[in-house]
Amino acid sequence: MTASTILPIIMALLLLRVLWLRIKHAGTRNNSFKQLPPKEQLAVLKECLLNNPSEINLLNLKSFLEKNADSFIQLKEIDTESYRPFMKMQRELRNRKNALEEDNQLFNLQSEWIDKIIPLEFAEANNANQDGEHETFITRTLEGIHKLYSDKAIQENLESLIPHYPKASRLLNSYRQLMDIRDSSGADDESLEKLRKVKEAWEQDLLTYEP
Repeated sequence: MTASTILPIIMALLLLRVLWLRIKHAGTRNNSFKQLPPKEQLAVLKECLLNNPSEINLLNLKSFLEKNADSFIQLKEIDTESYRPFMKMQRELRNRKNALEEDNQLFNLQSEWIDKIIPLEFAEANNANQDGEHETFITRTLEGIHKLYSDKAIQENLESLIPHYPKASRLLNSYRQLMDIRDSSGADDESLEKLRKVKEAWEQDLLTYEP
């Protein structure tokens, strides 16, 4: 199975996260969401928009970015209106048959756009690095990478981490192996379960700091 065929399946696996489930059932206006730290709120809002590129999800993300722009300067650079063409393309594809390849191309574009909204863990990592807190710098960076979606962003950030954290080289190689498994995987239950386990093992390894 090619990457264009398997991507929707991988997308479904990505979205089975605790935070997404919480918000899916309760909505982003409830108290449990508001009590989350900003970095988790941002992760939820990004994932909601990627999963369902609707007007309300776009506006929720826009509202968060505007509200927190003074606290996190990198959020000021995000133009949420530039996401609207993707929403238009999504609506058009819904009315077309046999549009799987186009849909997967659109997902790639959407995930790269989402990754331009840098996870706030990276800001925490930079602060820790400036303060000489090496372990916190590494762990926050790894947590930020865990919240990225596109192959490009994940690989670039792992590559940039290698001079500071040698294990990042191994993580990069194993992620590329995961990509190969994903791109050649079948769509049957056994293949998907194998893929899920490989992905979970990689994520656990990613988040395990090794001095």
